[in-house]
Amino acid sequence: MSKRSFRIALIAVIGSIVVVGLVALWLIRSALAYPDHAHEGDGSLHTVEIRAGMSFPTIARALADADVIERPTWFRLYAMWRGVTSDVKSGTYVLPNNLTPHDVLETLLVGVKEKTVNVPIPEGLNMVEVFDILEKHQVAKAAELLKLARDAEFLQRHGIAGESVDGYLFPATYNFRLGEKPVVVLERLINKHRQVWNALATKHARSLKKLKDKLKWSDRDVLTLASIVEKEAVRPGERPRIAKVFINRLTDEDFSPKRLETDPTIRYGCNVLATPSAACVAWNEPCQKAVPPRPMGCDSLHRLQLDDRDNPYNTYQHEGLPPGPISNPGESSMEGAMEPDDSNYFYFVAKPGGGGEHAFARSYEDHKRNVEKYVHGN
Repeated sequence: MSKRSFRIALIAVIGSIVVVGLVALWLIRSALAYPDHAHEGDGSLHTVEIRAGMSFPTIARALADADVIERPTWFRLYAMWRGVTSDVKSGTYVLPNNLTPHDVLETLLVGVKEKTVNVPIPEGLNMVEVFDILEKHQVAKAAELLKLARDAEFLQRHGIAGESVDGYLFPATYNFRLGEKPVVVLERLINKHRQVWNALATKHARSLKKLKDKLKWSDRDVLTLASIVEKEAVRPGERPRIAKVFINRLTDEDFSPKRLETDPTIRYGCNVLATPSAACVAWNEPCQKAVPPRPMGCDSLHRLQLDDRDNPYNTYQHEGLPPGPISNPGESSMEGAMEPDDSNYFYFVAKPGGGGEHAFARSYEDHKRNVEKYVHGN
């Protein structure tokens, strides 16, 4: 190789090294400046959903697709350099499109400030009523909750026999996230029920065992009784007595047929069952289609519903307990069912005045006199 050719080759090599060095220097300076270089945007807000379990490259791509950052690979390398790729919080972010990568990453590390709401769930509601309250508070959609509440796999996983979660949604005031997942909502209510039930079962272990042995009942049967007590009783002090009225009807040899004959069970079969009977449909349809105020008779049961044997929850036609709980009872009603008093009554009727007090009777003749006195005013 001639000296001239050698010099040309040397100059080319040196030039290449210089170019590579300049490029490397530019890349280093760009990389160092990247975290603090604001994305060129007009400040408009863009929504990005970061779901639990998303990989960081996927998160970076989602941010880029939403025009919140550019150079998603650089953003990933920046997060890797900081060692925080696994620390991003899931949530729905609303971000302006003129932030620096540093500010975007810091926002993801802090997480979304979740909006929550206190939701009071009264005692004695059925699941449809509970789900309506949750939807009104924007916690979850009632239809989605109802679908999960009847899901066989979900029920089996939580050890719930029967066709729904009714009876296991403990009434209390809960603090929920807005837009919470239905499974999280239901499990929260179910777990609270289990906690209260187990504490009461321990407290009243002797009477609960005696009751279950005598009637060959399961815990679910006792819960079903508690759900009926919740719908019939107003005063806490009367709950053990009302529970005993129904137990007397089922166990006394002289009381026949052994029917509970309580209106709330019929209403449950008409209003909550996925497939109501023809008599229930005839009762419900005119009222559901009516423009408020509701027509006369919509809140009253009629002979067609009382005589309806196709309603499995009709305790005027079917002996024993209904197929399952008809409401979600509170602590007082569960306690009353676990430890009923020792009274020997078979009937009760509400006294006037709105105080929730009942008149109890052992014989049907005494009960009729109470009805004449307190209902008809004779």
